[in-house]
Amino acid sequence: MKKLPIGVQDYKKIKEGNYTYIDKTKYILDLISSEAPIFLSRPRRFGKSLTVSTLYYLFKGKKDLFKGTYIYDKWEFKEYPVIRISLLDTTNDTEEELKDGLLRIIKREAKKYGINIESDHYKYAFDELIFELSRKERVVILVDEYEKPILDNINNKEKAERYREILRNFYVSIKSNDEYIKFVFMTGITKFTKTGVFSALNNLNDISLNKKYAQMLGYTQEELESNFKEHIKETAVEMKMEEKELLKNLKMYYNGFSFDGEDSVYNPFSILRFFNERKFQNYWFESGSPSFLYEYIKGKKIRYEDLVKYPVSELDFSTREIEEANASIFFTQAGYLTFKGIKRLGLREKYILDYPNIEVKNSFSKIILEANYGIRETEQIETTIYERIYEKDIEGIIKEIKRIISAIPYNLHKKEESYYHSLIYTILASAGLNVTAEELTNLGRSDIVIEEDIIYIMEIKIDKSAEKALTQIKEMKYYEKYKGKEIYIVGININSEKRNIDEYKIEKI
Repeated sequence: MKKLPIGVQDYKKIKEGNYTYIDKTKYILDLISSEAPIFLSRPRRFGKSLTVSTLYYLFKGKKDLFKGTYIYDKWEFKEYPVIRISLLDTTNDTEEELKDGLLRIIKREAKKYGINIESDHYKYAFDELIFELSRKERVVILVDEYEKPILDNINNKEKAERYREILRNFYVSIKSNDEYIKFVFMTGITKFTKTGVFSALNNLNDISLNKKYAQMLGYTQEELESNFKEHIKETAVEMKMEEKELLKNLKMYYNGFSFDGEDSVYNPFSILRFFNERKFQNYWFESGSPSFLYEYIKGKKIRYEDLVKYPVSELDFSTREIEEANASIFFTQAGYLTFKGIKRLGLREKYILDYPNIEVKNSFSKIILEANYGIRETEQIETTIYERIYEKDIEGIIKEIKRIISAIPYNLHKKEESYYHSLIYTILASAGLNVTAEELTNLGRSDIVIEEDIIYIMEIKIDKSAEKALTQIKEMKYYEKYKGKEIYIVGININSEKRNIDEYKIEKI
């Protein structure tokens, strides 16, 4: 059984070390054949650095490393000079540190080719390196984590703008030296705007939302089942479940990332960690969610309802700088939201947003509870609600929800149904349940659906009655799509003066 390449981002190490490798070179061949400069944004730990590494060995002519891959007999494997830049290699506490870091990267790359860079200015040093390397052959430029200094300072608008100016001056060398360049590939987490870092790079081909490359990074269902057969078999035995059940749970927990609104992929890091640990945990989210995330949510008072309420267009991703963009745009690029479908209006398309899977929904909801509502006992909440679900104790769940709401300061409450929809959904999602909001049926949308072994359908009203909420579920037949399963419907009424649930009714269908 091949090893799991957890944290291994070097293509050569994977190929020579008997690691599992998912062949994505068909996409790469298509990109490099066009010679157009490429930009691709994807969330962290999605294979961006491995893609950069793969391109590096391709352009260094290392054909033997590609035996057994799609590209092996379809590419010339000629050696080119390659400049490889990763902004992970810089520190950015100050502007001078960032400038010095960029200069060091360029001088380090020059040293590999025996070139002595005379300039001590980060931008002119880059120009000099491109020109000197191109004396024999046109240059390949690979840039990873291009915007890291900006993202590290997303909550400091002034600092982010200063760093953007530095990076703009640095990257403009790629445009101005186009005649000396064979191929450019740049990647990061967020897209850019026409007035941002890449204002001078108007020749970059942004493939981030291109359907053709939607599954270039991440694992498809077919790739998962064909490349991890032995891991799936052994894990199913150890976890005492059928392979079919294991695959179903894997899909709920780790699939769901979509970059075109139609096709989805698994997060590679979560899958690799799962097969290594053989238990369901929030591997990707807890592996290093940006430190600014809590403060970002707290500062903008982010609610689930606000994030998914309005569909977004492709244009929404390139009209503002990232620190000024709507929260839904930022979180989509960072991987905490994803496209869950396409809404077509004539010739126009908009993307419907939601959490990709249970892993992200669970972890992100905990942060919202803590940052927005001051609820810090999220692990206790998860344990309590999860136990109540599997004991079929829906009254116990309602009591726990009431207890949590009563702990929220009164000045944070709003007299809106949508506020309580979002809050109750977030509480349930923070417990790791397979819960959806505004679940679409042929007659309307149910407020909240918990879909575990048993189905719970909740309708929430404010200053009306639990009976009226229950009646709506029956009249709209929200339960029809779940027929054949054990179903409970729950009507909830919120008293806006008491700022909490004051009545609920439960029926079994």
